[in-house]
Amino acid sequence: MLLALAEWLAQYEGGFGVVRYLTFRAIMAVLTALAFSLWWGPALIRALERLQIGQAVRRDGPESHYVKAGTPTMGGALILAALAVATLLWVDLANRYVWIALATTAAFGLIGWVDDYRKVVERNPRGLPARWKYLWQSVAGLGAAAALYLTAQSPVETSLYVPFFKEVSLALGPFYLVLAYFVIVGTSNAVNLTDGLDGLAILPTVMVAGALAIFAWVVGNVRLAEYLHIPYVAGAGELMVFCAAIVGAGLGFLWFNAYPAQVFMGDVGALALGAALGVVAVIVRHEIVLFVMGGVFVLETVSVILQVASYKLTGRRIFRMAPLHHHFELKGWPEPRVIVRFWIISFMLVLVGLSTLKLR
Repeated sequence: MLLALAEWLAQYEGGFGVVRYLTFRAIMAVLTALAFSLWWGPALIRALERLQIGQAVRRDGPESHYVKAGTPTMGGALILAALAVATLLWVDLANRYVWIALATTAAFGLIGWVDDYRKVVERNPRGLPARWKYLWQSVAGLGAAAALYLTAQSPVETSLYVPFFKEVSLALGPFYLVLAYFVIVGTSNAVNLTDGLDGLAILPTVMVAGALAIFAWVVGNVRLAEYLHIPYVAGAGELMVFCAAIVGAGLGFLWFNAYPAQVFMGDVGALALGAALGVVAVIVRHEIVLFVMGGVFVLETVSVILQVASYKLTGRRIFRMAPLHHHFELKGWPEPRVIVRFWIISFMLVLVGLSTLKLR
């Protein structure tokens, strides 16, 4: 929106031309989303408290979580609002990738909102039944995959690239739909499973989004892509602004979600942010790198799968409790220690992911 205005004003005052630069707009998106979150966060928390939209706590979980009962939830709406405002203000609105990313994020956010609403407003502990949740996630995920596949303008956009290798790629054809579906839906659920402690999910999300912003920038720049021997995807650079908005919105939310949390994001935020990371990784052709950088999300998901499989097959549990962060809590780790150590692991994994840009 502001890009079009700045281009018009640049005819009369050259200084407005700075808005054309992608890096400038990305920085402004971070600041806009951060300012929006910090400005509206207190009002949202007061509204959630007034409406008694509070978190329900599992009775089979760590006893230290009992004090969290009643803490306002569904705060992910603040993240999504800040993300939408910052993106729409600073992005090139003619870019198809941005609209697909926004639509995917909104669709998964809506699914999460319905689930949260049933849990905390209607007091239905089941929320949205799992089969219906996965059905609508599948519809949204396949919809995004189909939109990307049908609008692809070159074979690069539907090929799988392997990090650390210059020329290793696999033309997927229709199997691209399967890959994109699993990346988007899988990442959405992985972030949601990780969102169990104060600030645990949001900072790794911010770090991964920041790294994906860099990938979007280089993938969308023909000279940088050629120099780094990575696929060039025309137009993908605008997703740098989208990812930057996630960073700003996430940091603003962390201001209120840091231990001890004043508000939780709920499924409305976790499902949407996971899907946002997934769809960006698919567009910039770095799905495998997302798997590395989001290693904490992967470990949390795998811990749940292993726990369920082990219990059903042998009647025994591998972990004291799943997801994995609860296992460490029940081992006696204080909640802040679990959170910070998971953050450190995420930071290191993001650095490993970024190293793939040069190590080829």
